[in-house]
Amino acid sequence: MDEQQFVGLLEALLQPDTEGVKSATATLNKQYYTSPASLNGLLQIICNHPKPELRQLAAVEARKLVTKHWAGLPAEQKATLRNQICQFTLNEEMTLTRHSAARVIAAIATQDFEDGEWGDLPAFLHQAATSTNARHREVGTYIIWTTLETVGDAFPGKKIDLYNLFSSTIKDPESAEVRVNTMLALSRLAMLLEPDEEPKELALFQDSIPGMVAVLQATVQEGDEDHALQAFEVFQTLLGCESALLQKHFADLVKFMIELGSNTEVDDDYRSQALAFLMQCVRYRKLKVQGLRIGEELTLKALQIVTELGDLASEDEDVTPARSALGLLDILASSLPPSQVVIPLLKALGGYFSSQNPDYRQAGVLALGMCVEGAPDFIATQLHEILPAILHLLEDSDLKVRGAALNGVARLADDLAEDVGKEHATLIPAMIKNYDLAVNNLNDERSLQIVRGSCHAIDSLIEGLDPEDAALYVSELVPRFSKLFHHEDLKTKVAAIGAVGSIASASEQAFLPFFEQTMNALSQYVTIKDSQEELELRGVVCDSLGKIASAVGAQPFEPYVMPLMQASEEALHLDHPRLRETSYILWSTMAKVYEEGFEKFLEGAVKGLRDCLEQDEDAELVELGEQAQDLIGSEVVIEGRKVKVAAATDDDDDDSDLNEAAMDADDDWDDIAGVSAVAMEKEIAAEVLGDIISHTKSAFLPYLQNTIEKLLELVDHNYEGIRKAALGTLWRTYATLFQLAETDGMAKWQPGLPPQVDPPADLKKLGNLVMTATMAIWQDEMDRGTVTDINRDVGSTLKLCGPSMLMSEKGTVVPEMVQQLLAIITKRHPCQQDLGDDDDGDVLDESSEYDWLVIETAMEVVTCLSVALGPAFGELWKAFEKPIVKYASSQEHIERSAAVGTIAECVGNMGEACTPYTTNLLKLLVHRLSDEDPETKSNAVYGIGLLCEKTTSDAEILNSLPTIFSKLEPLLDAQDQARLLDNTAGCVSRFISKHPDKMPIAEVLPRLIQLLPLREDYEENKPIFSMIVKLYQANEPTIQQATPTLMPIFEKVLSPPEDQLEDETRAQLVELVKYLQK
Repeated sequence: MDEQQFVGLLEALLQPDTEGVKSATATLNKQYYTSPASLNGLLQIICNHPKPELRQLAAVEARKLVTKHWAGLPAEQKATLRNQICQFTLNEEMTLTRHSAARVIAAIATQDFEDGEWGDLPAFLHQAATSTNARHREVGTYIIWTTLETVGDAFPGKKIDLYNLFSSTIKDPESAEVRVNTMLALSRLAMLLEPDEEPKELALFQDSIPGMVAVLQATVQEGDEDHALQAFEVFQTLLGCESALLQKHFADLVKFMIELGSNTEVDDDYRSQALAFLMQCVRYRKLKVQGLRIGEELTLKALQIVTELGDLASEDEDVTPARSALGLLDILASSLPPSQVVIPLLKALGGYFSSQNPDYRQAGVLALGMCVEGAPDFIATQLHEILPAILHLLEDSDLKVRGAALNGVARLADDLAEDVGKEHATLIPAMIKNYDLAVNNLNDERSLQIVRGSCHAIDSLIEGLDPEDAALYVSELVPRFSKLFHHEDLKTKVAAIGAVGSIASASEQAFLPFFEQTMNALSQYVTIKDSQEELELRGVVCDSLGKIASAVGAQPFEPYVMPLMQASEEALHLDHPRLRETSYILWSTMAKVYEEGFEKFLEGAVKGLRDCLEQDEDAELVELGEQAQDLIGSEVVIEGRKVKVAAATDDDDDDSDLNEAAMDADDDWDDIAGVSAVAMEKEIAAEVLGDIISHTKSAFLPYLQNTIEKLLELVDHNYEGIRKAALGTLWRTYATLFQLAETDGMAKWQPGLPPQVDPPADLKKLGNLVMTATMAIWQDEMDRGTVTDINRDVGSTLKLCGPSMLMSEKGTVVPEMVQQLLAIITKRHPCQQDLGDDDDGDVLDESSEYDWLVIETAMEVVTCLSVALGPAFGELWKAFEKPIVKYASSQEHIERSAAVGTIAECVGNMGEACTPYTTNLLKLLVHRLSDEDPETKSNAVYGIGLLCEKTTSDAEILNSLPTIFSKLEPLLDAQDQARLLDNTAGCVSRFISKHPDKMPIAEVLPRLIQLLPLREDYEENKPIFSMIVKLYQANEPTIQQATPTLMPIFEKVLSPPEDQLEDETRAQLVELVKYLQK
């Protein structure tokens, strides 16, 4: 080997000459790197060359060649090289070169340990790590860390020896690097530790935690940024390991981070890191945090930190403690029960809203906005107090407080559209007033913020209004906002265009007078493409035009469809993910508007969506080398997404990204990995396919097989959004094909197994594939949102398609499904455990609203199973009765209501099979007739009526009649609770129908007729009018006398809305009216 040329070529790689670098690289690869001698040459350069930059480069290159050539070197030469590189690394002055050389040692150790060689390396490293020379200790601990990182369990010797070593190096008196290297090495041991199998190691690791906290504390106090960030990363990594590792010190660690995050004397970067750690704690150690009951402290500390936000209008989007605190509040509200987050927050807000300091008023309303999404049900019950306070803040003297109040309205309306929408008459004028005051001064960024905030708030709020209410504001809002369609500020233009789309969507036909002028104003933006800003604007315009199309309908929109669809297909090739997503969503909207008429666009749409689903997700990983050195730390736009540029990370980086390494080593971390832009695009594409299939129906059949195959490939994708969307679309496809088969003559399904109606072979095969995929995901899914959606998909398909979907090639999936549902209802499912936990902890009584949603939707599947199985469900109720009845006596009204509703529906669906359970269910339902919660009470009334109708234990029911009626009597006064009264009428009707001879009809019937017509729960019209028809057929005297009162009631229920009566009941009633008119 020509050593001189070899060195010359390496030096050429360091020159700022692109062509020279390419030429040198090619020569090295072809002529030198094919031989083991090149590795020897590189190792000699590392150890002996005078230029540090060349030593550094040689180390980077050598590490790549170790796996290829180390085994090919003679044994004696290897022994010499091992000794040389170890001695060199110990004494190298340059940190970066030292670290790169250490990684070469780790690479060689990986090869040697596999071959049973270099057995004396651990002893050498131990000696270095305990040397009196601080540099040697730094090198020793660094090599131990990087070697553990590479070889894992293959590291020779006993782990206990390492723990003993680390117990001293973590307290190194001179070197922060030794202490931090020790932490990094401990985090690698943590990933290898199996707590159940290695209790001694677990105890040693737990004992090391206080020392690790002390290291972090010291780096923060000394302002040692690089080491502090590495220490924070270690603690983030430990959250992804077995939960037992942190268990002993978890409470102290959380308290330490709370104090650090709240301490205004500490640098903001460290505070933000501490808050980020707390966010991960709440997300992945939710049950531990809830069990510690520190949610309230976290909430109030975070609220206090938000007061540091300053001016929200500032364009600076850097991570700050205040922004991190808002993120923490968001996660707290969605992860912990309201008693620990939302209730203490609301108690504290009074003082914030009335504070003299505008920073506090702003913080209060922003914090509230962040918590709505996590606890909408609870916040809905408090709107009577919240909205007056927000109205007051909309008139605040401080501009930024008004801006925050507008943000608060938007967030409340996003999650509670109907509830907040009821107050439109006070909220919308207040927002228009803010808009009008600000729109006169559009040169000022703070005024622009108010204008945009008003648009966003109205955009969110108006979607919750009925068309007739939204119509009241069209002529006030559209002329105002349309003036901004051509404003020079992109964000303002976007806000106005988005708001007009939502106004159209909400007001429907009332938007028609403004339809043409809006289309003319916006059409010019449909094809713009000369900059990122233009593409951004084009996407928003297409969103709004889709909403306008759904508002005005197919006919008026027809002239605009073709150019819009052409533009949406072109948008797929403009390298802008947001714009591609907009095209997919537009196709979904157009499919809903035109249904089978969308057929002419199907070929292009299906091709676009299929191309999206077939994208390679790794293709977007962009490697930026030396040339990007000047971009480090800045943001560049790649394919329409902002990407932060980091330094090149081969091994010339002295702080290895521990989290990345952790993800390689530990499957638990798969869920925490970042989600790529391509993955999010695929999620939308998969959802849109569901919309298109269910609306275009048979027109989609030519594309079906290929689409199903692609979706089945995606159901176990590592991003939960794609898993969710793929399964959801597969079930919608099955339901659509089932309905098509019924339209083509297949008989209506009947409850029970085996199925009495045999679907076509293709449909059975699809059902089998989708159910198999679903069961595989359902049992191990860690993401609670995905489990909630699977529950919804399975439940709604069962209700629509009946029992045939429960059959597989191996028989029925019912036993397996019952196990899944019981696991969820008893809070033992993987999605209800902390990351890294086994299912053996205590079950906590309280739930966050999202946690409850998983259970509530599982109960809905139980109900739908009873619909599909009918009387055969009676046997399954044995398994479900105890856990569901337990919720019926919960402290939480929402849990009692859901459980009692589930019991009632199951009784109705299983018919006479409820008889063996009559005693227990009757006792429970009678007790719940006195519940303080109107919904629970209403469900109990409904359940009692069904139990009376279905059970054959008539004597038991009749014995309880006096008690039941004594509890029903007071309910008749609840005039403000329409559903309760409707259910009471239905319940009494069922009693009369079942036992006409045992009921005091002359007393009961007149009271019942006073409750008619029903106001809300039209389902109960069936038992009521069925009973009335029976009494007329029996010539019952009380009903004969009531005819003059009943005739106007009959007229009302036979008039619109049509959904008051089912077809069968309507036919019976029409016959009765004809008879009475004779």
